Amino acid sequence: MPSTLAVSLIGVPTDVGAGTPGARMGPEALRVAGIARAIAQFGVEVRDCGNLSGPANPDLPAVDGFRNMREVVAWNRSVHQAVHGELQDGRLPIMLGGDHCLAIGSISAVARHCRDSGRTLRVLWFDAHADFNTATMTPSGNIHGMPGACLCGHGPTPLIEIGGHVPAMSPHEFRQIGIRSVDEGEKRFLAELGIEVFDMRYVDEVGMRQTMEQALAGVDSETHLHVSLDVDFLDPEIAPGVATTVRGGPTYREAQLCMEMIADTGRLGSLDIVELNPALDLRNMTAELAVDLVESLFGKSTLMRMHQ
Repeated sequence: MPSTLAVSLIGVPTDVGAGTPGARMGPEALRVAGIARAIAQFGVEVRDCGNLSGPANPDLPAVDGFRNMREVVAWNRSVHQAVHGELQDGRLPIMLGGDHCLAIGSISAVARHCRDSGRTLRVLWFDAHADFNTATMTPSGNIHGMPGACLCGHGPTPLIEIGGHVPAMSPHEFRQIGIRSVDEGEKRFLAELGIEVFDMRYVDEVGMRQTMEQALAGVDSETHLHVSLDVDFLDPEIAPGVATTVRGGPTYREAQLCMEMIADTGRLGSLDIVELNPALDLRNMTAELAVDLVESLFGKSTLMRMHQ
């Protein structure tokens, strides 16, 4: 990546979309783990924009299939504005979450930027869960299980209209990697929409290298790559600091390979790090692992590698 790259860290300390509180502490845990310093070592200019502010988590039961709708909308509008502003300034925004509902704001901003600049959007969604629930399918009403559906135009009007374009993006711009927990209704919905999903069985069968080659197929100089990294993508043995652990996730090396292959493209344009819950972590190890992965995204490798 060019040494003139400029990165903006945007903290979003809320867990209004989640069922278990604690992700609101994620941004500080990532800062304590040294995320700014880790990126700056690659000659990147890093600006920490501090934390966005928004309503507290009322932690109320679902109403009409959604929990904390008003608060989720408020936070996502703030995220959209902040991320879009940094993209307009020619910077690479990194959203430090917070729960995964915040991807509605960040990715709608990236999609808007791509429409305005004529770039092709590719979203790499690293997650144990598909996050394509709707109000009628969700068992919980937690909106962190719905951002993918909302971004594709399937959700409540205040959320799907964030960014001013419905849908914010199309299903063919998604690639989901590491999925291993999908609700029954979601399975049918993913198939109907044609979302490209590389679940853990697929990774087991073909290996992570081939999985990532397929997820990155077609990426070129006109592509804006957005990475949405839910830390529950990782196996809980190495990343316990999440509320929604699912066994059987990628190993440390598989996760590193994902990030290294993204770095090889040189097309990373924006990043979410979400669902880190320090209240459930051990000695901040999950935050430190997330920072380790970010280093690989920005070009850390064991050896000098010659790319064609």
